[in-house]
Amino acid sequence: MAFGDLELSRTYEWRGRSVAWERLGEGAPVVLCHGTPWSAQLWAPFARALSEEFAVHVWDMPGYGRSSKEPGHAVDLGTQAELFADLLGHWGLTAPHVIAHDYGGAVSLRAKLLHGAEYASLALVDVVALRPWGSEFFRLVAENAEVFQAQPPTVHRGALEAYIGTASHRGLTGAQLDTLTGPWLDAEGQRAFYRQIAEADVRYTDEIQDRYPELTLPVKVIWGADDTWIPVDRAEQLANAIPGALLDVIPDAGHLIQFDAPVELAFSLHRWLTAEVDRWGPGGSGR
Repeated sequence: MAFGDLELSRTYEWRGRSVAWERLGEGAPVVLCHGTPWSAQLWAPFARALSEEFAVHVWDMPGYGRSSKEPGHAVDLGTQAELFADLLGHWGLTAPHVIAHDYGGAVSLRAKLLHGAEYASLALVDVVALRPWGSEFFRLVAENAEVFQAQPPTVHRGALEAYIGTASHRGLTGAQLDTLTGPWLDAEGQRAFYRQIAEADVRYTDEIQDRYPELTLPVKVIWGADDTWIPVDRAEQLANAIPGALLDVIPDAGHLIQFDAPVELAFSLHRWLTAEVDRWGPGGSGR
């Protein structure tokens, strides 16, 4: 699977923000949500493969990837969830199948529980959803964001590459690392990288965590067994908190499961989607 280079040629304007997005293929609607510090490019080969059977929607959250990164715009999880609910309306999707990774989990769960978004199904891949989350690095940046934003570019690049490298269990290739670090390397990207970390706050999951038993839609939890960013025991807790949720733990994969175990993840997602689309029947997936 080749990563990156997914063209996001369309934009959605929302409260002064410009959201880059794209749709590929035809069929039942599928929406891919990225996390931090990633972008839609992390899902690129999966989007292309799934577009052979589904209408796949990808997007960059504001503050990430090719979406706007204005310093005055909030990029917290609460804001992203409100945007996501409105973005689904803009796309005309009443009940798509949603696949979310990392922060995308909290965003999609908040959009569902707090903002009325409806999904046909929800796949949660190594997601931020349960307290505690956020590393010592997050806390250090939150207390010194302006210092980090002012680092020399070479120092920033070294810290960024070291930080992102820890998300993979098997190790990243140079091309993979370039895909992940690229949006954060210019001056605007450097400021945005530390800003989104500084705005991370566990209250955004605290507000919804006790409501997971209310979820009645089909949910599948997928996790890398060797995820050091969000340990696999959270997968079990999350699956147990959501009625009827299925759990798929993939061995020899870390937080960046898209790189560590792309074939295993692709099969898991494809089996899930085809089963759910068959269950809904023709025209029953909210297109």
